[in-house]
Amino acid sequence: MADPTPLHPVDGIERSDRTLGSRQLAAMLPDLTGLRPAYRRLADAIGELILEGRVALHVRLPAERELATALHTSRATITAVYDLLRERGFAHSRQGSGTWTDLPEGRKPKGVTRLLGPEDTAIDLARAAPGLPEQALVEALAHVTPHLAAHAHTPGYHPYGLPELRAAIAERFTRRGLATVPEQILVTSGAQHAFTLVLGLLCATGDRIMVENPSYPNALDAVRRARLRTVSTPMTDVGWDIEIAESTLRQAVPRLAYLIPDFHNPTGCLMPEHERIRLLRATQRSGTWLVIDETLTDLALDVPAPPPFASHATPGGAGQIITIGSMSKTHWAGLRIGWLRAPARLVTEIAGQRVATDMGGSVIDQLLALALLARADELLPPRLEQLRTQRAALAAALAEHIPQWSWQLPPGGLSLWVDLGKPIASALADRALDYGVRIEGGTYFATDPGIFEQRLRIPYTTAPDTLREAVRRMARSLDDEPTPSSGSRRPHWVA
Repeated sequence: MADPTPLHPVDGIERSDRTLGSRQLAAMLPDLTGLRPAYRRLADAIGELILEGRVALHVRLPAERELATALHTSRATITAVYDLLRERGFAHSRQGSGTWTDLPEGRKPKGVTRLLGPEDTAIDLARAAPGLPEQALVEALAHVTPHLAAHAHTPGYHPYGLPELRAAIAERFTRRGLATVPEQILVTSGAQHAFTLVLGLLCATGDRIMVENPSYPNALDAVRRARLRTVSTPMTDVGWDIEIAESTLRQAVPRLAYLIPDFHNPTGCLMPEHERIRLLRATQRSGTWLVIDETLTDLALDVPAPPPFASHATPGGAGQIITIGSMSKTHWAGLRIGWLRAPARLVTEIAGQRVATDMGGSVIDQLLALALLARADELLPPRLEQLRTQRAALAAALAEHIPQWSWQLPPGGLSLWVDLGKPIASALADRALDYGVRIEGGTYFATDPGIFEQRLRIPYTTAPDTLREAVRRMARSLDDEPTPSSGSRRPHWVA
């Protein structure tokens, strides 16, 4: 089947045929009635939408006449708007090719390399991953020891995962409302491993992948390393723009869509049920594989934990839905235990691919995971209460020491997505390290470089006193006023 939306080179940059509709853009713009000069206000607003990621890069803007009609203004005004966007670097045009969104040169980083930084005494707010209570680990190890002997006489290779762990994960899905058998489960070395295996089997170089913007940085890296092309759907402070997501699926017809609907990383948003149903229908129409990341699903702080996304599919409509998850956020990332749920035939194919690079996970880790999952009803409630306390401490500290920042309190998950009010995140992160706080600017969560420079993801995964001290240090670092920056001198590691 021929690719319905080929890429065309424009000024050396490959751009898709995606066009932002005039009514869509008009709906995203604030009411600017009475504000003058109108063209400058409109250009400011569109530039902000691009920086916030609500309008993707390398997307064709509406024709001048169409946008003028949608905004009830003159074409001359829109011409002036586009001229100013081009002058500022937020747009680029060529005769006959339209006007495309872009970023100013100063906002484009020279490169991103995420490396594990050296051990030091800095407060780590870059990795949103809680530790496992020591007593729980000790008790799990004691429980596992006699069971390990039963496996000692075997080769220890389990490409699908330990049968008993597959059964436990399948039962977990069934209890949550999605009937599942062990043959539909593959145990992996974390959700990232599961996602990489899926990309390797289902996607070929150049395929389109729909992702949220912002999204989980390591998943975005996996997409880039697989030489796949992202088409993004924007996130707002209150959630997903489902109309744009539907339009993206219809226009780009991506091979696969990667979504985090449960306490989205980094925004913390929870997708409503009716939007899940609309997305399911849209992916079915486009024939798109849907990969749902449920890593944060159990971390419901103010609402009930949502049922599996795939449980909303119509009978026979779940054949192209893959669910991935892990114990990294709910228990301990050091276990390196994750899984995927998919049709049994696909699980078999993915397991076959896995053998080429990974004969199977650690038997000891899988036995530990089995023991911890069996105690989930006992271990999870105190973990959630601890997160509520830490979230409240972080919010209170920010309100006290840096009141000019703003955020939406998420109903679950592990972090706040904080609006700094100006594009200083990378420079602030560099300066904060000098004050003993490691944190990453919002641009590392962006599908396109340079945007979300006004955002920080701040996890509440450490003790309240530590969080309060971290905020005090960041507040002091603000006294050394950071300036907008396009790069960073630090190595980066985001989790």
